[in-house]
Amino acid sequence: MSVSRKNERELLKEKYLQLLIETLKDNEDVLRVKSNEIAFPVVGCEGNEDFIVITVKVPTGADKGMTPYDGYAMAEEYEMKQKEKVEKAKANAEKKAKKIKRDEEVRAKKKEIAEKGK
Repeated sequence: MSVSRKNERELLKEKYLQLLIETLKDNEDVLRVKSNEIAFPVVGCEGNEDFIVITVKVPTGADKGMTPYDGYAMAEEYEMKQKEKVEKAKANAEKKAKKIKRDEEVRAKKKEIAEKGK
């Protein structure tokens, strides 16, 4: 039996969505909210009620499927972006520390000048 690529993706999506539902249903009140989404209620550490939503999709890729989706490349790209964020945060923290030190020195000099003037 031959199925279209679209139907094949739908079957895959449904298979893994059902797998998630079966896995979670013992511990969670799993709700099917869309054809490709499930949600379940949770309570945070402060007692606030929220929902976790899980979406299952089979991406076709870029350019309407002309360029296939590559999960490995996406994972590498994500990891690189996370490293860049960390490096940028470190650089910003260093700049902030230098500025604070410089501002403290300027304030100390201004205070010294003001005291000499009295």
